[in-house]
Formats: sequence, C-alpha cells, structure tokens
Amino acid sequence: MLKNVIGLMSGTSIDGIDAAFLKTDGLFHVETGEAITVPYAVDLRKTLSELVSSGKQSKTVEEQITVKHAEVISQLLKKTNTAVVEIDLIGFHGHTIYHKPAQRKTLQIGDGELLAKLTGVDVVCDFRSNDVKNGGQGAPLVPLYHQALAVRLEKPLAILNLGGVANITWLGHKDELLAFDTGPGNALLDDYMDMHLGEKQDTGGKLALSGNVDQSILATLLEHPYFSQNSPKSLDRNEFDLTPVLKLSLADGAATLCAFTAEAVAKSVVLLPEPPKLWLVTGGGRYNLAVMRELTSRLGTEVKPVEDVGWDGDAIEAQAFGYLALRSVKGLPLSLPSTTGVPSPTSGGVLHRSVHKYHDVHRI
Repeated sequence: MLKNVIGLMSGTSIDGIDAAFLKTDGLFHVETGEAITVPYAVDLRKTLSELVSSGKQSKTVEEQITVKHAEVISQLLKKTNTAVVEIDLIGFHGHTIYHKPAQRKTLQIGDGELLAKLTGVDVVCDFRSNDVKNGGQGAPLVPLYHQALAVRLEKPLAILNLGGVANITWLGHKDELLAFDTGPGNALLDDYMDMHLGEKQDTGGKLALSGNVDQSILATLLEHPYFSQNSPKSLDRNEFDLTPVLKLSLADGAATLCAFTAEAVAKSVVLLPEPPKLWLVTGGGRYNLAVMRELTSRLGTEVKPVEDVGWDGDAIEAQAFGYLALRSVKGLPLSLPSTTGVPSPTSGGVLHRSVHKYHDVHRI
C-alpha cells in the first residue's frame, strides 16, 4: 500500500532544512512531490556549527531545531495546500553532531517525540544508531533510495552526493549495490569561505574558477589515511582540516579544495566492481562549476547533474528519509553489508506515535 510521507534533512553543510513529499510503498514504487529548502537563520546556523565542532549534546539546540523542522513542515503544507491529515508518516533525520563508527558512536540531534506532538503525525527518527550498534558505519543510508529511483536507468551507474561530505552509490547489474563516503564534499570549501570572507559558500565556484590548483598541497591533502582504506567506510564532517591551504591565495585555496573533493572521488573508482558509464551528481556541490569541471576532467567520463534524468537534486536526501521511515515502520532493512558494512541487512529508526493523530485536535 502506498503511503504519503514527508522526509526531512538537515545536512552536514549546515545550510538549512530540506522537506519533501513522497508517495511510496517503501520498495520500488516512488512518486516524488513538492519540496522546499528553508535556510537556517544566521544565529542558529552559528550555534549549530559550534555544537558540531564541540561534538556535544545540547537539549536546548535540539529543541530549537525540532521546532524549526515543524515550521518547515507547516510551510510545505501551506505551499501545497495539503492538510496534515493526509500525511501518514514523517522521516526526521535530525542533524549529525558527531559520527565515530569506529567507536560505535553516532549522534543526530532532533526530538522525534516533540516533532510528533507539534505536527500530529507519527515520526521516525534516529536512523543511524542501530546500524552503528551492530557494527556498521551508519552511513551512507540513502543508497537504497537511490536504487529505487534508478530502477529503470542503464547500469553500471554512479550517483555522487556532494553534501558536506561526499558519498557514492554504485549500482550494477542484477541489483548490485555498493556505497561509501569518498571524502570531503562542500564542508571544507564552505568553512574556508566563511573563515576568509564571511560567506556561506563559493557560489557557482566563482572564486575557485579564478584560481589555480596547487598540486603539491593537493598531494599532501590526499595523503590522509582514509583514502587507502577499503570500503565500506564513512567520515565525520570534521575529519579534514584547512591548514594545508591557508598559505595559498584565496582563489588558489578554493581551487585546490575543489580539486581535493574531485580527486578523492576519482581515487574511489578503484573500489568499484566496474567503472560507471555515467556519474549523476546530487547535493549542493553540483552547483559549483569548479567542482563539476574537476570531476569531468579527473573521471574521464560523463558527469551530469541528476536533473538530467528528471530528479530533484535539492530534495533527494529529504525524500530518502521519508522512504526510509516507511521501511523502518515495515521492519525492512535501511542498510546492507555492501552499503555500511553491517554484518547483515539491518533495519533501524525509532518510531514516535502522535497522540494527536487519533484525536480531533489542532495540528499545524
């Protein structure tokens, strides 16, 4: 049976909240709907960034972002003239504060019980903990949704998500699926722009396109031991630091960071069973022309934004957590040995029932 779900995502770039409608059976039937992105206010973005840097829990910030997610849901419903009673389930990723799977620790803040109360809809949250508890990396979790989206596309195919951290989903023939984090996505460049210019990002890659890649410093960045690890593997947002590029001009530093993201992806190809015929790029990094240029050059094959096959690259991760929420309720796997390294297919997520759902009370 098809369910109407809303998926929510607050990514490692800390730029805002994505909310998306999805109609799905949690298997291979997916009908995408309207989606919105609502930026974080400057103060909340700063507070959240500081919390991520500290790696500590904060009930105050957790409540703030939960309320903000409820407001974003309300905006999505109003934009589409949708009644909340039409929504069966909400998938609430929350925001990752730290991710240390080697220590069997991962934390995404977000109060699922509070969100269920605020919306009057059942909420699934805490998607990663069970995978990590069972020996998985806890990331990436979107590959099963990628597989459902790409069921009719030619294989082998790679879907590259350029969020704060970059991750790849490789789809082969006969439902083969492999996934892992490749390296930095946008986080380093975003931090670099904020540090030097007080800007959230290098919009369109304009600064990077005006600079030159420093090959020596790029080689130094690529010496990180992560790149010699086999898959499955995953990264914390703060795994890499900016120190090596700080001696460069602003433009050259930006160019080198873009090359770092792209070369980390190129190095990952040796881990794939077969080279992809096509790379589809989603996430905010697809708007950075410098990164896309570097990817095309270093991968030596077609690299296209996911919009070329009719997908919405701004909404895919939010959609995915709506999809995974339904899988969670059905007890279906959210992760596989080939996606997170968990020993066997593993479900996850925590369901918070809304008391409002069964009573005639005010909802958002």
